[in-house]
Amino acid sequence: MKIGLVGFAGSGKTTVFNAMTGLGVPVGFGGELRLGTVRVPDARLDALSAHYSPRRTTHAEIRFCDIPGEYGAARKGLSPRGLQQIREQEALCLVLRDFENPALGEPPDPGGELAAFETECLLADLDIVERRLDRALKEGADPVELAAFERARDTLERERPLRTVPPGELGRAPFRGYGLLTDRPLLVLLNRSEARAEEALPSELAARLAAVGAAGLALSAPVEAEIADLEPEDRAAFVEALGLREPALARFIRKAYELLDLISFFTVAGPEVRAWTIRRGTRAKRAAGRVHSDMERGFIRAEVIPYETFASHGSEQAVREAGLLRVEGKDYVVADGDILHIRFNV
Repeated sequence: MKIGLVGFAGSGKTTVFNAMTGLGVPVGFGGELRLGTVRVPDARLDALSAHYSPRRTTHAEIRFCDIPGEYGAARKGLSPRGLQQIREQEALCLVLRDFENPALGEPPDPGGELAAFETECLLADLDIVERRLDRALKEGADPVELAAFERARDTLERERPLRTVPPGELGRAPFRGYGLLTDRPLLVLLNRSEARAEEALPSELAARLAAVGAAGLALSAPVEAEIADLEPEDRAAFVEALGLREPALARFIRKAYELLDLISFFTVAGPEVRAWTIRRGTRAKRAAGRVHSDMERGFIRAEVIPYETFASHGSEQAVREAGLLRVEGKDYVVADGDILHIRFNV
């Protein structure tokens, strides 16, 4: 999963990136896209690893992309290069400043920054959609594609992000490859001072985010960076002392999974226990392809053990003896926490 971090100059975007990834890249350093990968914590995977003692345990991962250029510096808008880098992400994370920064000479305005970002994205998408419609009318495009882009244009002209339109109202297949920004899932981080680290997201901002089909959470990037620098055994006490329930990274990952409608399934094969991320609603044959293309191509069946069943019985053998191992075909919809043994032949 690739999540692009964007934000106005002074928002603390790179500090957030460092807190999430632990990389410690220089703040204010421009230039190339910065990448950082974090493991998705999962107690179920840890329990499976403890049970099977594999040589390798592989967590699901999130790749954070710190988009350079501070897209909104001086409110000049999105550069062509920045636009392309943002379009390549599966989801967007907008960092809003909610702390005083004397170097900027103006008070924080998270609501204004959110509105400015949404406007930039709406205009960028509208430009793509209108150009595609112009070509489609000249070339005699497929009526389904033409209708989809006309609906998209009408939606954007009403200043409504495409992500707010249900799938039944807006067929999205024709949009593949265009990287429409307002159709990307959006997660907003409200970056606060250390003194306000434990405060919740304001209700008025939460309502605005809901209106544009986005999710949000509040954090203090300096505090989270300090948490990330601590040894694992010291983090819990530090987080509790600050009045926080858990580090922001854990909350961020949950929000991202909810926003993208993602779930995890597990495989136990020889030397490795591994978590795999798929969209909710994925069928068994397609899920097998996440493990290896040969498994999807030669799919025969999936032997399924829900994690809760495994945990309550204590072992795979006990599940089999209880007659609770299920054999499912290619159209089985994989559930969160399923342990899959894929049978295939190529």
